[in-house]
Amino acid sequence: MLAGAALTGAAPADAAPAGRRIAPGVTYRQFDVGTAAGKAHAHLLTVDLGDPHVRVDLLHPGAVAARDTVSRLANSAGAVAGVNGDFFDITETQHPGVEATGAPVGPAVADGHALKAAVPKGQRFGPALPPGTNTQEVFGVGTDRRARLDRLALTGSVGTPQGSFPLRGLNQYALPQNSVGAFTAKWGGASRKRAVCGTDTERAAPCSSDTREVKVKGGRVVSVSDGPGSGSIPADTTVLVGREDGARELRALSVGDPVSVTHSLVAATSGVPYTFAIGGFPVLRGGKPLSGLDHATSAVRTVLGFKDGGRWLLILALDGAPAYRTGMTVAEEADTMRTLGASDAFNLDGGGSTELVTRDEGAGAVTVRNHPSGGAERPVPNGVGVFSTG
Repeated sequence: MLAGAALTGAAPADAAPAGRRIAPGVTYRQFDVGTAAGKAHAHLLTVDLGDPHVRVDLLHPGAVAARDTVSRLANSAGAVAGVNGDFFDITETQHPGVEATGAPVGPAVADGHALKAAVPKGQRFGPALPPGTNTQEVFGVGTDRRARLDRLALTGSVGTPQGSFPLRGLNQYALPQNSVGAFTAKWGGASRKRAVCGTDTERAAPCSSDTREVKVKGGRVVSVSDGPGSGSIPADTTVLVGREDGARELRALSVGDPVSVTHSLVAATSGVPYTFAIGGFPVLRGGKPLSGLDHATSAVRTVLGFKDGGRWLLILALDGAPAYRTGMTVAEEADTMRTLGASDAFNLDGGGSTELVTRDEGAGAVTVRNHPSGGAERPVPNGVGVFSTG
């Protein structure tokens, strides 16, 4: 038995063909999918975003650099259903003495507020991205209650007595070379040392030795140091971390200097603000699979999709039980979502992270519906939560 949740056995292929209601506007069903590697078993949530009782938001443990199981995240938030989210900084074996932060790769928006920006493309964890995509890709739901695919780029600046310069990081585990990034209370208490390791093209490259950290409270510098620190950040404090050219910019600052920091996530295509957004990568756009999708590597996968102009949300997670553990390829994932009627689809973290939970009507806690391939729930940094007031 898993802590905080229960596992259910895989249902027959014809179980609940039309789905059963979890809450008003939310249904759940299971079915088998034939793949080149064998039979996969899928768990599907269908969510009516046009239902005024339904909303979707980010599940997260209260800090960007923290992890918890999907069942605990869903229970603590009061969600009726949920699934795991973005790829994340899961291991740092290439950087001795540096701990993995557990922070996700891509942008994240929760309840309309930006939590973090994307790491450089070369610093990501996960399978190869489809050609033409990058780490800024998101699946989001706007204030118009419609789902869409987009990119969210960080825009911001640091104003100092010597002038202003661009801010190129926000609560992310890896900063671009020659840049300055900001860490806020939303980051949590994890060490910020990982932020200066690797390069824009090589995740395993050594950590930079040319670094600087500046703490700003109430609009003024309160401390400076030669390397990134750790520990929780007060709500009225911003920590600036610089590497290479960015470190040299920060060395011009002294305690007492006035500093202003601005930052926001800007959408590439949508003029509608996002209430929720999560990172990953697109696999289906406008009814067509993206070119260059992997046709060779089968795995347990998690994928989001939408249809009817973004009104209907599809959340699919494969089962990781031994009989189905071969899963499907990314290309098969795109084809499966198109068969289900999705016009657009978006790949999330998979393998041992894949997990889908639902809470039966009247139940006090969620149930894990698929079998995690690792045999137990894996703590993850974020996920997608489905909420209902019905």
